[in-house]
Amino acid sequence: MRNFALGALMLGAMALPAAADYTIMAPANPGGGWDQTARTMQEVMQAEGISPTVQVVNVPGAGGTIGLAQFASQNAGNPDALIVGGYVMVGAILTNASPVTLADVTPIARLTGEYEAIVVPASSPIQTIEDLVAALKADPGAVSWGGGSAGGTDHIAVGLIAKAAGVDPTKINYIAFSGGGEALAAILGAQVTAGVSSLGEFQAQVEAGTLRLLAVSSAERIPGVEAPTLKEAGLDVVLQNWRMVAAAPGLSDEQKAKVSADIEKLVKSKGWQDQLAQKGWADTYLSGPEFDAQLQADIAATAAVLKDIGLVK
Repeated sequence: MRNFALGALMLGAMALPAAADYTIMAPANPGGGWDQTARTMQEVMQAEGISPTVQVVNVPGAGGTIGLAQFASQNAGNPDALIVGGYVMVGAILTNASPVTLADVTPIARLTGEYEAIVVPASSPIQTIEDLVAALKADPGAVSWGGGSAGGTDHIAVGLIAKAAGVDPTKINYIAFSGGGEALAAILGAQVTAGVSSLGEFQAQVEAGTLRLLAVSSAERIPGVEAPTLKEAGLDVVLQNWRMVAAAPGLSDEQKAKVSADIEKLVKSKGWQDQLAQKGWADTYLSGPEFDAQLQADIAATAAVLKDIGLVK
């Protein structure tokens, strides 16, 4: 009787749909925002029982377009493959004239939003955002900016700052790094005048006193952050970086629905919400047709901005 009950229990368990073993591609080096997003997803999906095993792989280069191309070509029809991306990737696709775009994968949801931060090394003579803008106006080429990939959010932020300050955006000296870790090392080492990235990527160094936070790109001051907005400094710039997750191309409607349901479980879990609070990421979750429409609007708006600041013709 006991063996029969055990067998019935095992048959019942076999009848339940198996949780997916996901692989998440972070199309950048370890240490940056996409890598942090992928590894936070990995941690929470496993802890919440959404997926028993989640693997993260890094494929850096060209603002995520190298990883995107590899992901699209190698995972067609694979419902267990995910890739993180976002505003940076949208810009990189345009500036690199990438033959592979987000139309070649299956966008699932926008996950988080984060404002840009402008920092300098603690040793820098530049004390305020006004000091930095004055130096930029005096000699745009002499002020070097370190940030993420060409055409990404960081690059756009610098172009918008220059334009708002009355400086030709095409004259800026922007040095692109393929990952947040590389950019951070260059900024800490004073290899560039200033650094630009999402606030969370600089938070630990700002708190440790090794970086000086000059300004943030939010419309209003961020609670708990001791820095003015760019608007307060007279620069009419508000910019939020956002991150998303996409699945492989060629999924059936049922497969896409299963992935979407798993991502919804993730973003509504306490574990994820705790991570957002800890990292200072805004919950900008958007999925389904609403996300598809917003993504198309963001792509069009990004193309217009990149043309305006001379990064795309």
